[in-house]
Amino acid sequence: MDKKVADLLKDQVNKEFYSAYLYLAMSNYYYGVSLDGFGHWFDVQAAEELDHALKFLKYLQDNDEKVTLEAIARPEADYSDNRQPLEAALKHEKLVTSLINAIYKQARTVDDYRCCQFLDWFIAEQGEEEKNTSDLLAKYDLYGGDAKGLYLLNAELKSRPQTTEADTAQA
Repeated sequence: MDKKVADLLKDQVNKEFYSAYLYLAMSNYYYGVSLDGFGHWFDVQAAEELDHALKFLKYLQDNDEKVTLEAIARPEADYSDNRQPLEAALKHEKLVTSLINAIYKQARTVDDYRCCQFLDWFIAEQGEEEKNTSDLLAKYDLYGGDAKGLYLLNAELKSRPQTTEADTAQA
């Protein structure tokens, strides 16, 4: 495996663990303000990001790359209102998309087609992640200013199913 591609993939393992940590911090914020549906939504996000980290890790291991797990940075989670975590989540998903695109670009540059094929799933997943987060932000903007609307949106978010990598692979 090309060294630069391997290094980017190894860095992405840490970035995905950070994403899980960030979403746990957002979940913690929402539970703290009694919006347990929003908390649940971010718990599911955190679990998905953990799955992503493990998928990158397994790919590296399957390609005989030694991976050293690095420290996970403390996420900034000082929110002053209920909209801020949603904005931060969308911004973060766009960042993750750019990181995965950079890995893909490097893999393509060195003709690592197997890595490109591996990353195809993540590219599609990031499109879904950005849409889901953008949709949640739009719903919050529509309903969050009204107590009854916020209550109903919070209740809707409680029903988000927890999925795993195995569930996704079967779909």
